[in-house]
Amino acid sequence: MALGAEEVRGATDKNDTLHTEDVAYRQMANKFGMIEEAREATRKEHHMTLWHGLKLYPTAAFFSFILSACIIMEGFQLNLMQGFFAFPSFQKKYGTHQPDGSYQLTAAWQAGLTNGAATGEILGLFLNGVVSERYGYRKTVLSCLFAVSCFILLPFFAKNIVMLEAGEVLLGIPWGVFQTLTTVYASEVCPVSLRAYLTTYVNLCWVIGTLLGQGVLRAFLDRNDQWGYRIPFALQWIWPVPLAIGVFFAPESPWWLVRKDRIEDAKKALLRLTSRNDPDFNADETVAMMVYTNEIEKESNTGTTYWDCFKGVSLRRTEITCVVFAIQNLSGAAFMNYSTYFFVQAGLSTTNAFNLAMIQYALGAVGTICSWFLMLYFGRRTIYIAGLSLQFVFMMIIGFLSLAASSDSGASWGIGGMLLAYTFFYDLAVGSVCYSLVAEIPANRLRTKTVVLARNTYNIIGLANNVIIPYMINPSAWNWKGKAGFFWAGLCFVCALWSYYRLPEPKGRTFAELDLLFERKVSARNFKTTIIDAFHDETFARVDIDQPRTEKPPTLTELN
Repeated sequence: MALGAEEVRGATDKNDTLHTEDVAYRQMANKFGMIEEAREATRKEHHMTLWHGLKLYPTAAFFSFILSACIIMEGFQLNLMQGFFAFPSFQKKYGTHQPDGSYQLTAAWQAGLTNGAATGEILGLFLNGVVSERYGYRKTVLSCLFAVSCFILLPFFAKNIVMLEAGEVLLGIPWGVFQTLTTVYASEVCPVSLRAYLTTYVNLCWVIGTLLGQGVLRAFLDRNDQWGYRIPFALQWIWPVPLAIGVFFAPESPWWLVRKDRIEDAKKALLRLTSRNDPDFNADETVAMMVYTNEIEKESNTGTTYWDCFKGVSLRRTEITCVVFAIQNLSGAAFMNYSTYFFVQAGLSTTNAFNLAMIQYALGAVGTICSWFLMLYFGRRTIYIAGLSLQFVFMMIIGFLSLAASSDSGASWGIGGMLLAYTFFYDLAVGSVCYSLVAEIPANRLRTKTVVLARNTYNIIGLANNVIIPYMINPSAWNWKGKAGFFWAGLCFVCALWSYYRLPEPKGRTFAELDLLFERKVSARNFKTTIIDAFHDETFARVDIDQPRTEKPPTLTELN
């Protein structure tokens, strides 16, 4: 029996309606399943211990160590340059003859050489914010390692101080990339339980670089020919090739792949970063958590451009990240970097100055390692504010000791001892914890660009420091010497005050939870105690993540 046209049309419409309902059901069921997987991955991250995280993510820790080691090169070179300011053969080559027969780089050229690298770093950082988000972290780091190998030629063959300055500027460009990309990569390849340790390891790499640079300078201190400073420059060629091999085999960041909608590639990268021996680990759940976090930020209109860092909720996150990084320079770290030259001007012999500086950087490494143990029991905020308070005390003591007569050797050694104590507690708190904070505070979709802005804030303040510090301690300029401690003590006090009112506590929070805490405008002092559930944010009530969820996807009848 043939159907009429109206009957055929009615049957077709009914089939279309059923098909549409079925598609809607499948979409809702898939979304529900993704949220459930994200919730389960979040539960597992909250319960993951440090030891469990290391067992589950050994490859992530290894490749994070490899990429972070790029910072060793920056610490090595910057320490060489600042150490050369007190290096006899270098001063004779590039300095000017003084009335007493010695050679000395002018305060202007000291500032220029240090600022040359900082200027290049600013260019490299902004370049990194665009290039790494487009081409990925691995390709960006490999390109920069190749650039470093080429740019080292300039300082090695420098015939005059202008050529040396050009080399510093060019080397600063890849260093600027390393400064942020290593921290961001470390934060994105590991779970919450490892995040603080792998990000603060970046600071340890910088300290290792400065310690190695100081050791090389000490080894060539008695060499008076051109190779006394050229060989240290040449030693920088040791690093790029082995690091490039390690980076070549490293997986790309799964978070970056999720932002590019390459979900399957993100899962493959995650499987490479984790151990296959944990039956409780589910890569689909962890990727679902990344996708869910990315979707939360999309719904809150979090964009991906530099301008988006200053819009809406992201403005507060950008402020905190930038100031946290800036405090490293505002609290006297740059003053510490001129320690060798400062020790000489404070009355110590050149040999004793270099020996004391080596002890200083060794204490910095010990301080960074000690910070890992402190972070097991205390939050980032607590350690950070306590560190600034101690820095204030040490800088005040340095200032008062400098009031003694210049012939008082006891006061000179006392100043040296206080600067050593300052270095230890700086790297125990502000120097190391900073890297954890700047990786955790920004939104996922803006993490690289926010850290770029933060590091450039640090560099811009560093430019100012590199101008005024040589004048502070140079005997031919302001000649403040240890009295500069009063200046930095005042800044430490202001920084501690800002931290108390503005710095939140991100310890133990997933990126999705941090998104919602900022979205709800929770005050910095209440971040630690506020109860929030990233999957039912409207209630602000924590779901008992130990209990299995009982909700089921809606039935087709319920959809109707």
